[in-house]
Amino acid sequence: MGIWVPSPPMRFADCELDVAAFELRRNGEICPVEPQVFELLAFLLRNPGRLITKDELIAEVWGGRIVSDAALASRIKSARRAIGDDGERQRFIRTVHGRGFRFVSDAEPGNAAEPEARPLGAPLRQKIRFCTASDGVRLGYATVGSGPPLVKAANWLNHLEFDWESPVWSHLLRELARDNTLVRYDERGNGLSDREPADLSFDSFVRDLETVVDASGLERFPLFGVSQGCAVSVAYAVKHPDRVSHLILYGGYACGRKLWGDPEEAARREAMDSLILHGWGQDNPAFRQVFTSRFIPDATLEQMRWFNELQRISTSPQMAYRLRQALAVIDVRDQLSRVRAPTLVLHCRDDAAVPFERGREIAVGIPGARFVPLEGRNHLILENEPAFPRFLTEVRSFLAAPQGQFVIS
Repeated sequence: MGIWVPSPPMRFADCELDVAAFELRRNGEICPVEPQVFELLAFLLRNPGRLITKDELIAEVWGGRIVSDAALASRIKSARRAIGDDGERQRFIRTVHGRGFRFVSDAEPGNAAEPEARPLGAPLRQKIRFCTASDGVRLGYATVGSGPPLVKAANWLNHLEFDWESPVWSHLLRELARDNTLVRYDERGNGLSDREPADLSFDSFVRDLETVVDASGLERFPLFGVSQGCAVSVAYAVKHPDRVSHLILYGGYACGRKLWGDPEEAARREAMDSLILHGWGQDNPAFRQVFTSRFIPDATLEQMRWFNELQRISTSPQMAYRLRQALAVIDVRDQLSRVRAPTLVLHCRDDAAVPFERGREIAVGIPGARFVPLEGRNHLILENEPAFPRFLTEVRSFLAAPQGQFVIS
């Protein structure tokens, strides 16, 4: 049985921020700083190169309390002074006027040949392993990061290696692994898991989650579901109430499309199924772009290209069709009231793939669940949209609540 291992010190230039020891050192000498200044630096260093809004910074460092602009400016000034920076040079802490702050490494301003940020501390490297479900299907799963565990249930279209580098998924996965040991896996028929399983029932999806959790040696952990992974997570939490400490559900639904009772949606589903069978596997991504535009309508061209490619490499047209048929009849509505884990439900108001009302249905059905509406149209949350910082703040605050001991082996 393992224990939590603290993150290594974060280093840049002549500085070293040791979170475990709560020390800032320059040239090996301890540099005294106020606790809030230390927390501010730690948060910026954990997010190199990313724009941190004022609201996100206040939520993380001040716990969401009301903070004046003068107080925030004072802490930023103290942080810069502590690491040998100032407001004129902004060598490390850059002010993005009207928006927030960014931490950049030693890149000189205006030097386009140099990236603005380099990874701080040890790079995150995922470890991919395999386990075998009760029906003999081999499942690929990955662990990355350190600290208390966080398990992500599989969703339609995953590929452990491709997602880790993809601008559609990598930002979310790396943020989740920042303070946790993230465990995730490829759904049967997807990615590195067996591509042609005989059984694609909802029960098999739940059993696969059980298999990965057991293979990872987990006892009690938070469980994170996205899209149909929410229904799988609900079923697991009901079946194993002693193991799920927190339940986080994003962009999900309690019942599949065939049960929505919407004739227009039924017609769209049939058209999409036909596209999968007849156009999915072609080199020309035009057919797959239809799905991309529905899942991430506000994506950049690069993000769309990556998602188009994910569809092609993650599974075959026939398996994508079979998976869609299985997901269309999911129904855990009668299990929602039996969830005992503290639950956070998040859903974008204008989600183009899964209607907002489906997320609300989950939150209404789970006793005591907290519902957080997010602004946006994307089904998969992207790094460049305003909903992403809010998502991270809500999830981190929720996981910080004392809801049991986390153990990983």
